[in-house]
Amino acid sequence: MKRYFPQKEESIPRKTIKEYKKLLARLKKEIQKVVVGQHEVIEQVIISLICDAHALLEGVPGLAKSLLVETLSRCITGTTFRRIQFVPDMLPSDILGVNAFNPATGNFYIIKGPIFANFILADEINRAPPKTQAAMMEAMQERKINIHKEEFLLDRPFLVLATQNPLEQQGVYPLPEAVVDRFFMKILVDYPKWDEEMEILDRNTLVKYNIFEDVKPVMDKQTILAMQRDVRKIYVSPPVKEYILKIVTATRKKDEKVKYSKYIRYGASPRGSISLALAARAVAIMDGRDFVAPGDVKLVVHPVLRHRIILNYEGKAAGISTDEIINEILDEVEVP
Repeated sequence: MKRYFPQKEESIPRKTIKEYKKLLARLKKEIQKVVVGQHEVIEQVIISLICDAHALLEGVPGLAKSLLVETLSRCITGTTFRRIQFVPDMLPSDILGVNAFNPATGNFYIIKGPIFANFILADEINRAPPKTQAAMMEAMQERKINIHKEEFLLDRPFLVLATQNPLEQQGVYPLPEAVVDRFFMKILVDYPKWDEEMEILDRNTLVKYNIFEDVKPVMDKQTILAMQRDVRKIYVSPPVKEYILKIVTATRKKDEKVKYSKYIRYGASPRGSISLALAARAVAIMDGRDFVAPGDVKLVVHPVLRHRIILNYEGKAAGISTDEIINEILDEVEVP
């Protein structure tokens, strides 16, 4: 039987990993006090946070996406939350900030934009024009802002959760594939189940109900920063690395065994391989392990790769989803 754990002494003490597991379980529990259901979505957002990477949430309005991000910020002391509502006439300066003139003193001064926060909800990012989208992506990638001649480093942790409505087509500027690829995960947010929506209905009809009343801080931001450093030390064995590469490379070539592969125009880039390995490491930490197992890869393969597979015209016409292609690939690739 192949071994998925290191033979040498671990880089991270087991005591530390167990503590991380407890903290992350508590974090999820606190978020669930406010956000009813959406278990997979919450876990995937936490994985993005651990990996210090941004995520794109796709779903119709009203599914508690804003609530999720704000609750997350309340669970981590010393952090701030901002919601940016994107509109078609928005300029880059509306996000980043401006160099303003004070007529009383005759001097210029910097007004920082809403991007200067730890947790950002970029609501309906596909409504913003391309220039504003590009400015947002640059800030996400570089973690710094240039206003006039001054450079400002963004405070960490820095997590952007961008949302887009998949149904609306008027007044939107669809994100280019190269821009979408920069998001670590694409998380699909679906409608709640019957009993979950009944609970939502009951909660929101209470008189004088404070939705954040029971939410308690779980950790400080220094703990999150330490977790983001340690996640990269989680061991990935050669067989698991090969498993990741086989899955990713299968998205790039035509394979008779995968009947949907004929619908693929472009597959995942090496950024997909890196993201898949990193997300699997985060799953291992959440499970209290210092090594990655193949099951960890399977848990995150859909949100990591679904937006990195580009369908051709035939695939779009046939209504094929990238999740179906990933399912077929998982069936064909041998688990180590």
